[in-house]
Amino acid sequence: MKHFINLKDIPAKDLRKILLDAKKRKKNRKNYSILKVDKDIPLKNKLLIQMFEKSSLRTRLSFYLAIKQLGGGTITLRSNELHLGDGGESLEDTAKILSTYGDGFMIRTDSDKKIENFSNYLSIPVINGLSPSSHPTQVLSDVFTIEEIKKKSISKLNISWIGDSNNVLNSLIAASIKFNFKLTIGCPNNYRPKKFIIDWIKKRNKKINIFNNAKNAIINADVVFTDKVISLNDKVDKKKKLSEFKSFKITSKLLDLAKKDCIFLHCLPRGSEVEEKVFNSKKSKVWQQALNRVHVQKSILLYCFGKLR
Repeated sequence: MKHFINLKDIPAKDLRKILLDAKKRKKNRKNYSILKVDKDIPLKNKLLIQMFEKSSLRTRLSFYLAIKQLGGGTITLRSNELHLGDGGESLEDTAKILSTYGDGFMIRTDSDKKIENFSNYLSIPVINGLSPSSHPTQVLSDVFTIEEIKKKSISKLNISWIGDSNNVLNSLIAASIKFNFKLTIGCPNNYRPKKFIIDWIKKRNKKINIFNNAKNAIINADVVFTDKVISLNDKVDKKKKLSEFKSFKITSKLLDLAKKDCIFLHCLPRGSEVEEKVFNSKKSKVWQQALNRVHVQKSILLYCFGKLR
């Protein structure tokens, strides 16, 4: 049994093994219908319990399809449907019930501490479907998409992140160390990665260039990432934050500073941080990026269940 909580805690060789399995499984599903089960049925009769404390579209759908295609099933819970919390059932007791009924547990939460506590009390694998500081399933899938399109190791590419320093960027930073690729960040000074992230980078002798303007950060990029500036539950002065990120919008003019064959990625949903022309251009690979979540999460499930060959 293995958890999948943060990329920084997973050996690089295991991450590469997951990507290789995902590539093979995607190839083997050519001409399959969406609900057709993989031939080897590796997770037959296994149940994945999903719990969402935050809204979800891609994570919910992709994990549902992932476990289905592997021969298992899923049940989805919302935190407000449980007795968990003040005056209700303890997290420890909840974990014991989840371990009794399910074979794996995926949680999308607004608390990093909650994932840590669940991993301590559950006797089944825990998968982080998104937390305040990390989005590992998204970023590992993005590495898969980049290598699929560019047909080379990500270690040979220049990756540029333009925008807010959020959980997706934290996982991308971890991935840059695990997969040894060049990462350049462009963000306002007030929105640089947090100190614990910077300290972690330094301890691993990794150099990541951080610029307070988008132009310097995007030069010579093979891949350009961005993300929504205002998230659904952000408790910030939205007008002020949007104003501070105005010059970091991905426009076709800005994208001209990257390599001619660069691609644009966005984990979605989108806001005003990307020009419509860019989002709908040939450089944009967001739909391929979204679909690949299913393939990579299948291999993540197999890794966690000890079934990865």
